[in-house]
Amino acid sequence: MTSQEQLKKVANADGFIAALDQSGGSTPKALANYGVAESEYSGDDAMYAKVHEMRTRIITSPAFNGERILGAILFENTMDREIEGKGTAAFLWENKQVVPFLKVDKGLADVVNDAQIMKPMPDLDALLARGKAKGIFGTKMRSVIKDANEAGVRAVVEQQFEIGRRIVAAGLVPIIEPEVDIHSPNKAKAETLLKAAMLTELNKLGPDEKVMLKLTLPEVDNFYKECIDHPNVVRVVALSGGYSREEANARLTRNNGMVASFSRALSEGLSAQQSDDEFNTMIDNSIQTIFEASKT
Repeated sequence: MTSQEQLKKVANADGFIAALDQSGGSTPKALANYGVAESEYSGDDAMYAKVHEMRTRIITSPAFNGERILGAILFENTMDREIEGKGTAAFLWENKQVVPFLKVDKGLADVVNDAQIMKPMPDLDALLARGKAKGIFGTKMRSVIKDANEAGVRAVVEQQFEIGRRIVAAGLVPIIEPEVDIHSPNKAKAETLLKAAMLTELNKLGPDEKVMLKLTLPEVDNFYKECIDHPNVVRVVALSGGYSREEANARLTRNNGMVASFSRALSEGLSAQQSDDEFNTMIDNSIQTIFEASKT
């Protein structure tokens, strides 16, 4: 596994990161959007088998490759499965030249101070070791900021960076994702607090501690420029956060140096009922629009 080659790609190449990591609670919704009703499967095993079929179809599509896609974020269950007889992470890199990432958080805690930190991750070290053995390059973990509450923002950012440093120590590159809810009544103010908190934590990192950031598309264009330019930041990626693909792409185009890491906006319009030609044409168009928006 050539992690230096992967790091170079993620840091410098044109493209975006495909988020294929809906898990647990969001899986039935992702399947429903894809045209697979809950009546078509029973129990978690069958549900995960269905979602793996969907992800396999996306990943094996001729349109899905390293020319336009830098990386893909996987859910643990997807990492543990195979595509065409190969572990998913190995298939992504060896067959598609797409860098594999792993979602490591266990979901969100209840709202405190207008924010949701991450639930405890008691098995994190074992998961990181297993991921590294399977060829995973980096990780992703998500918290949510609901409003411009300084205590809430600080709690989210401090937890993200504390766990991020453990991930770096395990030899992986963490994607730190403190999402600002797009429906926040004070979104711009929340983003101001978030940027200040992130820069404080970034400035504490050692020269070899490299992280990525996954951020909500901001209200002020190029608002996160200092983060993009920070020597400890490999790349800043954007989440679609509930914006339509059109709106997300328009906002992304106006934010230079930010690239996409879309999940729902990537799979928008894909359906189990489509023929392979229809499916591949639709995903090719989606990938191209997100790629173009990420190039600015």
